[in-house]
Amino acid sequence: MKNYKNLLEQSNLKTTPQRLAILKELDKHGHASIEEIYENIKEMFPSISLATIYKNISALKDENVISEICLHQKPKFEIQKEPHAHFICKKCGKVEDVPFSEMMSKELEKKYPDSKKELYIYGICSECKKK
Repeated sequence: MKNYKNLLEQSNLKTTPQRLAILKELDKHGHASIEEIYENIKEMFPSISLATIYKNISALKDENVISEICLHQKPKFEIQKEPHAHFICKKCGKVEDVPFSEMMSKELEKKYPDSKKELYIYGICSECKKK
């Protein structure tokens, strides 16, 4: 996903360099916390504050450009995608997308239309298993 400007134009949000940078970071890392986003873009925008990141994340979330992944630790965010589950490593906290099967997606939509579907799978990632 590279057309961040198009994503913003489809919402009610103005296209700003800060919002484009936030979307680029989320696309680059897949899932990131507000603090991780801040650390990664403050070199590009030395005068940006953590409050500005919070405000923009909130606006992007309200417009369904991004979604929040509610973890036991700090929440992470991702660019909105098709329904999918998240695998969360209990050791390192890494988050990976796990696609729903087509059958599962259809069944969930049939049984629970117009609802947000979130599925979290907890375990140990392959990198932590190697250690």
